[in-house]
Amino acid sequence: MQTLYESTFTAVGACARESLEENFLITFGEGAPQEVAEYCFIHRPAINQGGPVAAGAVVAIGEQRYPVTAVGEVATQNLRELGHITLRFDGAAVAEFPGCVHVAGTLPRTIAPGQTFRVLSD
Repeated sequence: MQTLYESTFTAVGACARESLEENFLITFGEGAPQEVAEYCFIHRPAINQGGPVAAGAVVAIGEQRYPVTAVGEVATQNLRELGHITLRFDGAAVAEFPGCVHVAGTLPRTIAPGQTFRVLSD
């Protein structure tokens, strides 16, 4: 698989873990506005290749892999430009919102600084 996007989590906003209880998480690249950052898992991109995020791709958080089931119409652009997506762990076949990426699988119990975040595609 080709790495379309790779980053490392560097910080966890004060309210970010609350989203895990609702089966989703929000990512944002470093430099996010403070009022947004407190709800996000902040990361530093290392690889930002071309190519859209699409159903059939894989999102990897640490060693755990999640198949992508649906992608909102602006999710790829938001990820590339801002490091921002809402990742929903519900396996939906249609994106709920334009910035959502839906994946199948059980969300991680914890996400900590130092873990990698990758998007892989064939």
